[in-house]
Amino acid sequence: MADELEHPHDNLFRKIFPDPREADGLLRAALPAWFREGIDWGSLVPREGTFVDEALLRSESDLLFEVAYGKNREPVWLYVLLEHQSTPDRRMPLRLLKYCCRIWDAQTPDRAGKLELRPIVPVVFYQGARRWTYSRQIADLLPAVARKWPWTVRFEHLLLDQTTLRPNEVEGGLKGRLARLVMMAAYKQHGAQAVEMAARLLYKLRADGEMEYFGVMAVYILATQDAGGVEAFEEALRRQGKDRKGGIMPYAQELIEKGRAEGEQLGRLKTVESLLRVGVGWEVIEEETGLNEAAFQALKKRMSVADDR
Repeated sequence: MADELEHPHDNLFRKIFPDPREADGLLRAALPAWFREGIDWGSLVPREGTFVDEALLRSESDLLFEVAYGKNREPVWLYVLLEHQSTPDRRMPLRLLKYCCRIWDAQTPDRAGKLELRPIVPVVFYQGARRWTYSRQIADLLPAVARKWPWTVRFEHLLLDQTTLRPNEVEGGLKGRLARLVMMAAYKQHGAQAVEMAARLLYKLRADGEMEYFGVMAVYILATQDAGGVEAFEEALRRQGKDRKGGIMPYAQELIEKGRAEGEQLGRLKTVESLLRVGVGWEVIEEETGLNEAAFQALKKRMSVADDR
């Protein structure tokens, strides 16, 4: 839970958009019409792995998808990089090319031993405080005299810049739309309209019994809004439900307290495991941690079940 509060954008992105049903709307908005018409969207599947620089994990998050394209159903990778710095990065084409090379480096040869590089479609999903104004072509990072040299790298990324959109232009599945709207609200874009539309979807999410995802959104709102912003969300949610059960703040606080409790339990487990590794006996361990061997195994099993959820 502490990580969700410290890195809210990354956690929201990774909890919502690995689902192909939610990624579908995000990708359709980013890809040009001529290309998306050739995609078999039913074949869209996420692939494991992250390729961003470790030093940039606080401001970036990425997802890799595989999809079939064209009449021959060629496998293509769709690579999405979430960029949520306050301002755009002029060197993004260079950074994204580096990430694409890491994806290719991880590609294994086919059964015949051939290594034909699989096409990658690189997409930057940008949410920041101001519009993206920099070029998306890597050649534009070079002096003008070198841009047309035959050995100059040709590379360009696609861009989905949320700062150019209004809330009613956000499309896709329920959770994907909601995630993008609360991101808009976090950066104070189209404030009242974004909050009102997000509240309508929040209420639907809660009414549909999707309390896990309602909690995800509630914690994100708590992590990215000041007290006035949280109150605005709760008031809008009450209007949608025509009752006095806004419930964002209490629900988020409940989840945070639960997360803290789970963190304390996890800390006890790690302490016991460290003591066991250096040969400390159970008599000493129980005195220090309050856990005997049976209680340790039971707690370990409970925490494992919680992680699976």
